[in-house]
Amino acid sequence: MNEAELAEPFDRLLGDVCPPAAVRAIERGADAGALWSQLESSGFLDTLVPEAAGGAGLRLADAFALFAIEGRHALPAPAAHTMLARALLMAERLEVPRGPIAIAAETHVGADGAISCPGAPYGLVAHAMVVATVDGWRVLPTAGAERRSTGVHGSLRADLHWRSPPAGALAGRRRVAWREAGAALAAALLAGALQRVLGLTVAFANERIQFGRSIGKFQAIQHQIAVLAEHAVAAHMAAQIGCSGDGPLPHPLRAALAKARASEAAAIAAPTAHAVHGAIGVTAELDLQLYTRRLHELRADFGAETHWNRVLGRALLDSNAPCALDFMRSALLPAHDEIRGP
Repeated sequence: MNEAELAEPFDRLLGDVCPPAAVRAIERGADAGALWSQLESSGFLDTLVPEAAGGAGLRLADAFALFAIEGRHALPAPAAHTMLARALLMAERLEVPRGPIAIAAETHVGADGAISCPGAPYGLVAHAMVVATVDGWRVLPTAGAERRSTGVHGSLRADLHWRSPPAGALAGRRRVAWREAGAALAAALLAGALQRVLGLTVAFANERIQFGRSIGKFQAIQHQIAVLAEHAVAAHMAAQIGCSGDGPLPHPLRAALAKARASEAAAIAAPTAHAVHGAIGVTAELDLQLYTRRLHELRADFGAETHWNRVLGRALLDSNAPCALDFMRSALLPAHDEIRGP
């Protein structure tokens, strides 16, 4: 199956079930059940599940296009997180919980067994949350958690707290680097959101008339759009590298590279897009803010660029590579078939 055969129907599906009006409604507290039911029935959520377990058995690299499309549509539900969680649950022959599954960006376990996930991505809509523990990982139902919104406008993040490990929690035995996995997914979502922000900005610049011509004709605006395009393309390339490989999990250092570069791009792209749009860009009525708000949140999820640049810097210093370029070639750059397939 080539990328288009997988991506185009998913893009059409999200275009139908996830228009900006639906995103706004769910952000205001509307039930996401109907949207999730259509995703469930489409079969895309089992993209990474092994064929023996009834899934498509594709690699993380094959699913990258789906993750980017999710980001491009600002999907208000954790499809990418659920795809990965389902694959790892099925690989360990564990029962897959119904509904959306999100991956916690941060987990704290108290001496009394209480579990807290501050600022959990999709915490307001997830039915279950993957949390990393010292002895593996668990999937906790959110129904038994104290759930508190972060208070940020339109955000689906939430602070989750379980006073004790809930009954019915699933325990994974395989060691999984969940932070790196979450970072790779966040980078892919950022890549998609950046593509949408670029598209909206170019369209606005071509449509907005000032002094008798579109503002896109002015050199200063063209320069801003060129910078925005540069970062959108670079983030897409880095995110694709972050999702390269043969299995459902990313290479840790490639995930670090992806998140560092995509987060850096988000920090520059959001203000640049708003600068081109001018005052109207900050209004709730314009779709732009649906995507730039996600750029800011995804930039921070699972560690921003500062954290991952430090990880890469330490890896470089610990390596035997004679220079940074050799380190990049040996540790960060995948082979062609790790991205595109054999």
